[in-house]
Amino acid sequence: MERCELRAGACHLEADSSPSLTRHGPARRPCRCPYRLQRGTDRTPHPPPSGGAGRGGRGALSVLPDPGASGAVLIGTSTYDFLEDLPAVSNNLDSLAEALCGPKSWNLRPDNCAVLANPVSAEATMDALRNATATARDTLLVYFAGHGLVDPEGELYLGLPRSRQQRVDTGIPYNWLRRALLEGQAERTVVVLDCCYSGLALGMMGPSDLAAQADVEGTYLLAAASETRQALAPPGETHTAFTGELLSILANGIAGGPEKLDLDSVFRQLRTALTAKGRPVPQGRGRNSNGRLALGWNPAFSRPPLASEARGNQVERRLWPDPAAVRTVEGFFSALGHVRAVSGLTHAAVSLNSGGEIAAGTVSSLLNRKDLPKTWKTTGIYLTACGVPDEQVDDWKRSWERLRAEALPTESAGPAADRGRAPGNRAASVWARVVRRKGRHDA
Repeated sequence: MERCELRAGACHLEADSSPSLTRHGPARRPCRCPYRLQRGTDRTPHPPPSGGAGRGGRGALSVLPDPGASGAVLIGTSTYDFLEDLPAVSNNLDSLAEALCGPKSWNLRPDNCAVLANPVSAEATMDALRNATATARDTLLVYFAGHGLVDPEGELYLGLPRSRQQRVDTGIPYNWLRRALLEGQAERTVVVLDCCYSGLALGMMGPSDLAAQADVEGTYLLAAASETRQALAPPGETHTAFTGELLSILANGIAGGPEKLDLDSVFRQLRTALTAKGRPVPQGRGRNSNGRLALGWNPAFSRPPLASEARGNQVERRLWPDPAAVRTVEGFFSALGHVRAVSGLTHAAVSLNSGGEIAAGTVSSLLNRKDLPKTWKTTGIYLTACGVPDEQVDDWKRSWERLRAEALPTESAGPAADRGRAPGNRAASVWARVVRRKGRHDA
């Protein structure tokens, strides 16, 4: 199981000498954040994690999650009874949810993206989180924006509307969130903490200890410089600084970057952009291939021209769904529906493009199926009629074959299949395991 954490560590509200950074929201109790440097840490930005697609690469190794088997839980507290309000947090939630449910990012269904604005209690928040960890099998993103507070033992807890300083019982201990994620079934988890003291999320440890934990747990860490005391509520801006920059990357992409916005590339761009603005500098750590997980497509990606383009035949570039990211039947049909949305064609237009090989009603039936077609023909015609390039149609077929192989043991179960078909069933089971392992390796 891979763990990825993106964390913004500076207080949103603490006053700073910089004239460009101010508080926002009605003044109540000051947010005191006398940050104590963690033992062994320094103020030098860490080098970017290894892995993932490099700058300017084609992003072939980056993977987007299966939208049918992934989800997000976005938690934010913008109003407080005993601390100062954070109005921008409300905008953070709305904008991030819109991005994650959009075709440039994870293309999540709205019911798989839970937004908890000003949650009334820790219990209600944890219930929503556990529901998500029980259903997301591919990737789960958990986001929190608001006040991050520290208990008397120096542990991080996340601020809720009635949270008080030094009163962990009024918030959500980060360890609760972490434990729920570790007990979940998602293969990959992304944690985004845009709050004070988020550097405490992994405990009071030095860089060597942090790297060791990343090695054991497969953790990808991307954090804003938690030792800074700069406020992150720039006047006139809609979002907090860290989340605003993250949203900008998802919306506008990275010029000269890879085709997909993998975590490593996002980290490098966040660090470059925030440093240039004189804001807290994010830090990153990663192990193995965790940085290959993509947060979305890169709208600024520029592919080298093809031979046909060099001759003046411009080929329109579209952000087709990635079949390599499909891991479930639900995700397969979700991605097929996304193909038609990207093509901009109606069911009737798809039928016309197919030369009448599939009717408009057949297109509708295909996209509303709950089980995989037993043959490939109709799906292949549909993809070609939508304009998907031939090489990508081949990738789709491999995805369909993998899912079909995984479904064979279930389909062959039952009394009728048991009579005189044991050898075939065993062969199908072996073949399913081989294809499944190959698919995981290739992904």
